[in-house]
Amino acid sequence: MTPTESPRKALLWLVAVGFFMQTLDGTIINTALPAMAHSLGASPLRMQSVVVAYSLTMAMLIPASGWVADRFGTRRIFFAAIVLFSIGSVLCSISQGVGEMVASRVLQGMGGAMLLPVGRLALLRSVPKAEFLAAMSFVAIPGLIGPLLGPTLGGWLVEYASWRWIFLINVPVGLVGCVATLRIMPDLRADVLHRFDGVGYALLAFGMVAVSLAIDGVSSLGLHGVGVMVLLIFGFAAIAAYWLHAARRPFPLFEPSLFGIPTLSIGLIGNLFSRLGSGCMPFLIPLLLQISMNYSPLRAGLMMLPIALAGMAMKRYTTPLIQRYGYRRVLVVNTALVGLAMASFGLTGPDEPIALQILQLVFFGAVNSMQFTAMNTITLKDLGSGMASSGNTLLSMVQMLAMSMGVAAASAVLGAYNEIFTGGSPLAVLHAFEATFASMGLITLASALIFWHLPSEAREMTPAQPEVSGQG
Repeated sequence: MTPTESPRKALLWLVAVGFFMQTLDGTIINTALPAMAHSLGASPLRMQSVVVAYSLTMAMLIPASGWVADRFGTRRIFFAAIVLFSIGSVLCSISQGVGEMVASRVLQGMGGAMLLPVGRLALLRSVPKAEFLAAMSFVAIPGLIGPLLGPTLGGWLVEYASWRWIFLINVPVGLVGCVATLRIMPDLRADVLHRFDGVGYALLAFGMVAVSLAIDGVSSLGLHGVGVMVLLIFGFAAIAAYWLHAARRPFPLFEPSLFGIPTLSIGLIGNLFSRLGSGCMPFLIPLLLQISMNYSPLRAGLMMLPIALAGMAMKRYTTPLIQRYGYRRVLVVNTALVGLAMASFGLTGPDEPIALQILQLVFFGAVNSMQFTAMNTITLKDLGSGMASSGNTLLSMVQMLAMSMGVAAASAVLGAYNEIFTGGSPLAVLHAFEATFASMGLITLASALIFWHLPSEAREMTPAQPEVSGQG
C-alpha cells in the first residue's frame, strides 16, 4: 500500500463507521419501543414521535450539510456531528419522559444528518474520480449491515440488559470516531463559497416540519381537525413559497431546473409516496409482534432478520431485471407487489404458522429492496455531473422526510382504528393492526400509478449506483 493509499483507506473506514452509527440507530430502536413506553409511562402505540423526531431532523438538516462543510471544513463538521450524535445518545439513555426522549432524538438527528453527507463530500474531494464509485460502494456496506443487526441487537439488549443500552453503545464508538476524525479526516473547504440561501432554507424546513407535525399531531399531539388543517396549509404554502423563491435566486438550495429532468421528478415523487407506505413497516412489525402476538423483544428482533437478508440477496437480481424489462414495468409491478406484501400482514395473527410468517417477511424484504434500488437509480441516472450532488442531496432529504411522514401516518391510522375497534382487548388491538397494514399497503399500491409515467425505454445500462442513503 502506497503512502497516499494508506490515509485514503483510513478515511474510507472512518466514513463507513460514521454511516454505520447512523443506520444502526435508525433501526435498533424499533424493537425497544414497547419497553421504552412502559419505562417512560406512555402507550407503545403513541411512541412514533421518538422515531419521527430523528428522521425529520435529518431531513431538515441534510440540505444545509454541504454548505456548512464547505464553510467550516469537513474535519470540524464531521467531528461536531459525532459529538452531537454521542451527546444525544447519552441524553436518550437517561431520559425520564417522552418529551425528553424526543428532544434528545432531535440532537441525535442533528449529528446523524451530517455524518454521511460530509463524509461523502470528503471522499469526493480526496478520492480520484476513477475510484469514487468503488469507494462509495465500500461505504454503502454499513447501510446494509446496520439494518441487519439493529433490530436483533436492540431486542437482545432490551431483554438481557436495558433499553437504555441501545443508546449507550454509541458512546465508545463515538469517542473512537472523534479521535480518528482529528487524525484522519482532511480539513477540506470549497474554493468558491456562494452565499447560503437562508430564506429558502427556512421556508423549506418550516414546510417539512409543519406537514410532518400535522400528520403526527393527529395521534401523538392531540390536534383536532382545525389545528391539523392550519399546519397543513402553512406547510404547503411554505413549500410553494420556496419554489417561487428559488426561481429568483442565483444560487438556491435546489435548482428548479432539476425538475425539468423527467426521471428525477417522477423518481422523487414516487419515492415520497411509495416510502410513505413502506417506510412504516420497520416501526409497525415489531409493535405487532410484541403487543398483539406476545413475542419477546429478542424474538421480535430476530423476526426482522428475514427482511434484511432477503433484501441483501435481492440486490444482485435488480439490475438484470431492469435491463430486461425497463424501469417503468419493473417499478409499476414491483410497487404493486410491495403494497400487496404489506397488506398481507393484515391477515396475520397469533395462530399463523411461523413458516408462513417468515415467508411473508422474506417476500416483503425482497420486493422492498428491489423497490429502493430501482427508485434510487432512476431518480439519479440522468443527472449530469453538475447536478449530481444537488440531486443526490434532494433524494436523501425526500427519503428521510418520507420515512418520518410514513411512521406518523401509520401511527395516526393505527390510533384511528384502535378507536374504531373499541374495548382495548388484545383482539381489538390486533384488528387495529390488521386494518392499518391493509390501509398502508393500499397507499403504496396507489403510488404505482406515479411510475407509470416513466419513459418505457428507460433501462439500467450500467451498474446501479451505490445506495448510500441508508434507506434501501
